[in-house]
Amino acid sequence: MLAVLGLCTAGHSNMSIPKVFISYSHDSLDHKKWVLDLATQLRSSGVDAVIDQWDLRPGDDLAFFMETQLSAADKVLMVCTEKYVEKANAGVGGVGYEKMIVTAGLLARIDSNKVIPLIRQVTGNKLPTFLQTKLYLDFSRQDQFEFSLDELIRTLHNAPLF
Repeated sequence: MLAVLGLCTAGHSNMSIPKVFISYSHDSLDHKKWVLDLATQLRSSGVDAVIDQWDLRPGDDLAFFMETQLSAADKVLMVCTEKYVEKANAGVGGVGYEKMIVTAGLLARIDSNKVIPLIRQVTGNKLPTFLQTKLYLDFSRQDQFEFSLDELIRTLHNAPLF
């Protein structure tokens, strides 16, 4: 039936499902739920979103998970809260480890637009130092969430508004 409708995805890159890895810091239960909700909305919009909350179990190798997901993803969404920016700049925790991997990957391909920073901050729009030149999407205002989500989904599906 899909082939009849012209929706067969086999061998057609224009119909491929974009795979994204969401990098974030575990700031609070509220923030973890926000990330989970974002990933769920991306999945319902035809994006294969990967987050630790779904794919990591106690005893799993965190470093291996981050490395494989960062390289397998078409895009990496970095949710930049105040705490995330702090950890990235200091190079600590999982965020610091991901920054190290992403930085090495970005240096290999200077023109890379694989990383999309998502701002989710109360005070201003701060990016980690290594992402300062990147264009970001602003998710800091709840009343603008739907607009920002739409822009993100369009970007991931390579379907610009204009």
